[in-house]
Amino acid sequence: MPHATLPSPGFQALILCGPGASLDTFTSNLEEFPKALVPIANRPMVWYPIEWCSRMGVTDITLITPPAAQKATQAVLDLNPNFTSLPRVEICSPAGLTENTGTAEIFRLKEVQDIITRDFIVLPCDLVCELDGLSLLEEWMVLEGGLGAATGGLSPHGREMPMGVGGEKRGRRGGLSVWYETKVDGNMKKEETDFLASTPLPKAKVPPPQGSIRKDISQVVLTMPTDTLKDIQEAKEGNFALRHSLLKKFGRLKLHTTTRDAHVYLFPYWVLQMLKKNETFDSLSEDALGWWAKACWQDGLGDKLGLRDVLQPSNTTDMQLSTGELNPLLDEVDLSTYITTTTTPTTEADTVRTVSLASRVQNPSFPTESSSTIFESKPRLVIPPLLAYVQPSSANEPLIRRVDTEDQLLNVSLRLARLPALDDKTVAAHSPYSFDSKIHPQITIPKQSHIDTATTLIAANTTLSERVAIKESVVGANCSIGMGSKLTRCLLMDGVVIGDFCSLTGCIIGPRAKITGGPKEDRNKTDLKNVKVMGGMVVEWGTVAEGRVIGGGDLLDEEGLDGISGAEGDDD
Repeated sequence: MPHATLPSPGFQALILCGPGASLDTFTSNLEEFPKALVPIANRPMVWYPIEWCSRMGVTDITLITPPAAQKATQAVLDLNPNFTSLPRVEICSPAGLTENTGTAEIFRLKEVQDIITRDFIVLPCDLVCELDGLSLLEEWMVLEGGLGAATGGLSPHGREMPMGVGGEKRGRRGGLSVWYETKVDGNMKKEETDFLASTPLPKAKVPPPQGSIRKDISQVVLTMPTDTLKDIQEAKEGNFALRHSLLKKFGRLKLHTTTRDAHVYLFPYWVLQMLKKNETFDSLSEDALGWWAKACWQDGLGDKLGLRDVLQPSNTTDMQLSTGELNPLLDEVDLSTYITTTTTPTTEADTVRTVSLASRVQNPSFPTESSSTIFESKPRLVIPPLLAYVQPSSANEPLIRRVDTEDQLLNVSLRLARLPALDDKTVAAHSPYSFDSKIHPQITIPKQSHIDTATTLIAANTTLSERVAIKESVVGANCSIGMGSKLTRCLLMDGVVIGDFCSLTGCIIGPRAKITGGPKEDRNKTDLKNVKVMGGMVVEWGTVAEGRVIGGGDLLDEEGLDGISGAEGDDD
């Protein structure tokens, strides 16, 4: 187990488990089946981010869930065998957390603030990431880590570590986000994207080691959802303008329009203070990261966001001396000049001067001070940068995906099903998500049945009848597949029953649903294509449907019923 051999990297992880509005076909009952428990390739969704944290050595992991989902989530963590080898996970369910709470607003809830005591990683419960998290940690420590291994957060005495000890005043201890390319996977016709404008980092004095992801890391200067970008373009007749101050500071920009924010963030502790001060921030990705990136090049924006109070608190010196946690002589030494890698060039410590006019020419917009005070100097506010790892657009890159739609749920599950199993000795290096075996050892494949073992997963306690054909599919535990049935590119959750002589293509079947079978001689057989069936539903024999959601009668509109022949209540 990696978490048992590696030293702690100094981060704690917070996994945000939302209500899953985009998966509401299967997550309509939050108390029984929240989004975090939806299976991806026969593992609960939340298993993947927990395993990723464990693989990178982070063992202080907390799930942030709505109160209604706490009981069901805790039961799965305690009983599901997939979590046996993973670190123990705590659950935080703030009373004020609702389905409409924004991701930035979550960090202003007292229960969440109380559990954050040091630098932290934020990630979603729907993340599937083969990329080794240690590579991200290494680059963050080199490019953004505190000088002299300084960290942020609370000291052993329960007091906040003094700001500036890690080089924050010189632009150290910024953030790191993860982005991936959406156009690599040809099976996805339409996927949400985010706009990203980045600028390359200064060339390192010491070249990075071979295999480093340093070449794919850049500084974020502008980010927003693609929908927001389109709205701006429509308002400006198809144009998108960039500020002169941005182009003046960063001459080289790269605009990404087909990438997506993975919502994986390595944050220093001071980001929590920034979120506290800006109560208008609703979304982490759009509001917090967007304004943070702008503050690095837009003069005066950092002060408007309250970052001067966060990064240059007036009581820093008193706190340093009273706690004894920082030697005041270190203020006389610029440690940033001794590092061999930089994210931003060293700048002179200039000042911002505020003019105070004489009383006879006083302007109401200026602060009312004594006329004898002509200048008030402030140290220049340097904003630690927000960096981004943008995964190259190559099919050979490790899988990074957010499984937050039904199409992604099917697509990623089928991709994981194609991974070679650990019992395949012909493979030199296996994926961290490889299964012990594709077909559970207790399952017997009947005669005259065809199971494509290279592309199919079948979990324990599943019964297969004769003459079944299964290809590119994932079958959950405790399922039953009837005689002569055919499954192609399907995802069956636990407890699904497929009757005799049914044909399913590209379908997702919810837990404990039943597809009724019938006789071989009947020409009106059940034929489902690209259909989603809610958990616990019964689909009658002879139903023919394509591209529909089959649920309760109150969930099917007239358009949905028109696409289902043989459904209950149909005159035919």
